[in-house]
Order: sequence, then structure tokens, then C-alpha cells
Amino acid sequence: MLRERKNFRGGGPPCVAPFFRSSGGGGGPSAGFLGRGGLMIKLELYAEESLRRTLCWEDGRLDSVTDTECSGVGLRALGDPGAYASLEARSPLTRGLTESETRRVRDQARLLGGRVAFHGRTWPRAPDECSLRPDLPFNKKIAWLSEADRAARNDPRVRQVRLTWGELNKTVGGVTFEDKSYFEQRSYRTFVVQVTAEQGVLRQTGYEVVAVQGDWNDLISVDPCAVSARAARRALMKLEAPSAPLGEMSVVIAAEAGGTLIHEAVGHSLEADAILDGSSPHYGGKVGRRVAGEKITVLDDPTRPGQRGSFLFDDEGTPARRTVLIENGVLRDYLYDVRSAQKSQRPSNGHGRRESFAHRPIPRMSNTFIAPGPDDPDDILRDLTRGLYVTRLGGGQVNTATGDFVFEVEEGYWVENGVPLHSVRGANLLGNGPEVLKSIDRMGWDLGWSVGTCGKEGQNVPVSDGLPTLRIPRVVVGGV
Repeated sequence: MLRERKNFRGGGPPCVAPFFRSSGGGGGPSAGFLGRGGLMIKLELYAEESLRRTLCWEDGRLDSVTDTECSGVGLRALGDPGAYASLEARSPLTRGLTESETRRVRDQARLLGGRVAFHGRTWPRAPDECSLRPDLPFNKKIAWLSEADRAARNDPRVRQVRLTWGELNKTVGGVTFEDKSYFEQRSYRTFVVQVTAEQGVLRQTGYEVVAVQGDWNDLISVDPCAVSARAARRALMKLEAPSAPLGEMSVVIAAEAGGTLIHEAVGHSLEADAILDGSSPHYGGKVGRRVAGEKITVLDDPTRPGQRGSFLFDDEGTPARRTVLIENGVLRDYLYDVRSAQKSQRPSNGHGRRESFAHRPIPRMSNTFIAPGPDDPDDILRDLTRGLYVTRLGGGQVNTATGDFVFEVEEGYWVENGVPLHSVRGANLLGNGPEVLKSIDRMGWDLGWSVGTCGKEGQNVPVSDGLPTLRIPRVVVGGV
């Protein structure tokens, strides 16, 4: 199955309040069903409240403003795959469910083969100071976008500037299968620039994105003019660049290129559902065995502060933790959610993620990266006799069954004798993830990051990925 990573790609101790707000007695539901015959069937409860605002700027003006709310509850019975139901609810975490919403929960439970058991369960609730409202006045956002638009139009060949400002404030909480409550607030800010330039019949696009997990103050240091200027520079540079050379060659990927390589080449193949269903044969059953070069250490760490893929708890209430997947070339672990961990007779390591309350959780990456190595990044480039130097990666995809991947080169340069001679356009990197991991022979001590939205099984979640400057001795470069 092909899975795509798209480049645009807080919390604290819980307050508790009745999950149901009803004039009748009974409190809230426990984390369980009373099934047929009175047998208790374990039940997980998950609730979400989120508000997304998107501002689109095009043709020198504000084109649209879109506000989207997503609030509701998901119910899941433990099993393989386990029954799942969801329902919309206005404020499940801040105010509790209404009586009509409560009845709908009971109806959904009956459809799952049981009925909700009421035992006065309390439910994690957002504290009083929690707010989903935007954190920056609207006029300041407009001024910010206008400034960025002007900065991208310093060349008459620029034909279109499209800017997107996105903010997502999300509050999640739940009760796990072990009857443990959790609560977390997550806020995302994203600024995306896409610039289109034309020269004769040739049209090229430059792309740049900045994203943080936090509020406006975490993004305030970003210079919108510099971001727009970088996107415009890429578009204009591609107008004058020749097509990329095709064939097998040496490739150096700079840390600043971002970590799409590790996300596509190995990340999806180490998600436990791919291991269990046999669609990742290169890594299945190989814990403790060498699967990569000895310089390669791969980690997934959702505890990194401010990273787009970070969280305190995964979407099943498992506390976040740093997971070493490959250590000095030796496979150490996979990415588990509760269900895949249960099937493997081990605890989850906190990688059950879902797009919203309407989706069941599945194993997913968070912040995935190759650890820095011992080499000087400048020396790695100087030692490239002939080949491609990649300074920005685009989106990509992988077939976990074969390990074959492909992803775009957003910015790259042809190099001879260690000197970048000119930029190239239209390049793609094609290869096999397990083979590439074994072949990497130089690893820089630097570390760069990229951000994106990862798609899998119809669900999109925010991710970050990173890598140091590295050299792949032989990989196929394709073109368009």
C-alpha cells in the first residue's frame, strides 16, 4: 500500500467534571460496556474539541476565511479489530454531554452489542482558562500576509503568490481501557507560501512552509518576507535551471533538506500494523538483527518541545516517550498502538494516533529522525566528485511491502569535484529504503527538520522529520 507524506506540508494535570450533564442521576459512564449476558466488555472513550481557522491569500488580497469546528466522542471496544462508534457532540470536554447526546451514546453502545454502564465516572475537562479562540487580532494577520505578498513580487516573472495561514486549537481527553483519564491541549500554527513564476511557456513553482506547535508568540520570530522570498527564489531559479541528469549517481542530502527520506524510506515500514500484517517483510521479525549501516540510528520522539508531531499523550492516553527504532544499524523496536501491542503481547510505546474522534487510532510516526553522526557536513559535500546535492526535499510515498520509495527534490544542485555548479529542476529520488539505509556511508554531525502532514488509511496527522547531512553512494535520480 502506498502511503503519502505531504509537505505543506501543553497539557497539564486534568481537571475532572461529570462527563454527562443531565438533570437525572447516574453521573458518567465507566470505561466499559455491559454486554449480552452481563459480561463486561472493555471500552475506551475519547473526546475532542477543536477549532481550525484557515486564511487564504491570493492575487494580492484575502481570498477566503474558513472556520471549522470538530467536536465529538469516539467509543471503542477492545478486540481485533474492535468495534468502533463515534458521534458529534458540542462540548464534551468543556461542558459535558447534553441529555440528547447521552441518549445517542447509549444508542451507539447498543449498536456495538452492549449498553453503557453508568458508575459515576468522571471525565477530564479543559480548565477554566482553556480557550479555542484565535490568539492574534485579525487585522494583524492581514498585515502579516500583505507584507509577505509584497516580498514575493520583486521580480516581474512572478505571476502568482498564494499564502495560507492556518491555526488549529485542539483539546483532547479520554478514559483508557485501564480506566485512566488523560487530557491535553495542542495548538498548531502554519504559514505556507507558494509562488508561481513564468518565463515564456515555462512555469515553475517555489514552495516554503513554517510550522510550530504553540501559539502566535512561538511563530513571531519568523520573518514573513524572508519566507516568501525563499519561495520566490526557488521558483525563479527553476526557470533558468536545466532538467536534472537522470540515472544512478551519488547523492548528498543536506540537513536543511528535511527528513522526508527517513519518513518514507523506513518510518512507515516500522509501524507495527505493517509488521503484523506482513506488509513490511524487510523488518518483520528482525528485532536484534542488523538492518542498516552501523552509523544509522533512527528515533521517533514525540516528547520534543514545540515540534509539530509532539504530544504529551498519544490518542489512546499512553504517555509519550522517546523510542529507539534502529541503534547503530541494529533494529530495536517498532511503533505500537494499543491494539498492535496487545497482539504482540507487550505494552504500547505511545504511537496510537488518530485524525479525529471519528477515526479509530492506528500506529503512526510523530517526530522521526536519523541521529547525527561523526562527519563534518562540509567535508561530505567536498568529497562528492559527481552527483546531486539536495537542499530541499518535497513530498513522497513508499510501498511498505517492497520498501521502494519516491520523493520530489524541491531544490537541488549538480556538483562536480565538490563544487555546486548549477541548480536543477524536475528531479525525483527513487530507491529502496532498506538498501539505502545499508548503503549510507557518510553522516554529518548537524541535524535539520522539515514539517508535514502524513496520510495513512484516510487519516492525516501532523508530523516532523529530520536528518543530518548524509551521502548515499548510489541512488536513482529520475525526472519529469
